[in-house]
Amino acid sequence: MKASKSQPPRTAKYLLRFDDLCPTMNWKLWSEIEAALTEHQLQPILAVVPDNQDPVLNVAPAVKDFWERVRQWQARGWTIGLHGFQHKYVATHAGIGTVRKKTEFAGLRAEEQSEKLRRGVEIFERQGIKSRVWIAPNNSFDATTVRLLSRFGIDIICDGNFRFPYVCPLTPSLSPSDGETVRERGWMTWVPQQLSCLRLAPPGVWTVCYHHNRWTAASLGFPLRQPAPLSIFDPLPVETMEFLEVADGSNANLREKCFELSNRVSCRDYYVWDCWILGAVE
Repeated sequence: MKASKSQPPRTAKYLLRFDDLCPTMNWKLWSEIEAALTEHQLQPILAVVPDNQDPVLNVAPAVKDFWERVRQWQARGWTIGLHGFQHKYVATHAGIGTVRKKTEFAGLRAEEQSEKLRRGVEIFERQGIKSRVWIAPNNSFDATTVRLLSRFGIDIICDGNFRFPYVCPLTPSLSPSDGETVRERGWMTWVPQQLSCLRLAPPGVWTVCYHHNRWTAASLGFPLRQPAPLSIFDPLPVETMEFLEVADGSNANLREKCFELSNRVSCRDYYVWDCWILGAVE
């Protein structure tokens, strides 16, 4: 079924996301990125690791005021996403969001996943951070993860290769009611994440995911320096867009299978679009 809605945007709209923020990240480059975001009044999504235990993310000496910085970002209106728990890959499952078989969550028992989520959210709450957004390390999570997220106040998932955000029920019997918001009716909002660099794209809502820990000084020529031609907007109001697709909960198992398949097919399509077609334009 589909909720009554207006037409989707006829131009591309962009969200900016930065992953792997932690005390030992690449602070030298981040200071320049943060300055550019502030200068252009952009409000990104920041994927923050609650308790980093991944040595790959130990790029610089740990800063002692990390959580104070996160609170400052939150105060600016920047969206803080829960980026797993420890960013520590413990299994070789791809889950429903990626084809790469390394994960912190996918394939684990519900009890294990719940404990990771509980401890991650607990750290956020202790530090005064409020988050409704889930961003899985390596984009790897499964249906169990999705079912657990709402227990911890998370009702937005930033992942998936599709053109527009959509919502679907956490309980198959749910159906939309007049006057209710997505959050009030207990549904999950899915915000896609398709791109790894900011470039022209077809009409849709496109989340560009950056991993600045891997950058060198030469990488700082990214398009944030001249974002005016691109429509970049605050992520949280995305759930109120009238063109949101509403997935029918009457066949949840089929929906999950189709979502998993569509993600894997879209990974191939994205590679063709991003690397072959658009790559030739740069």
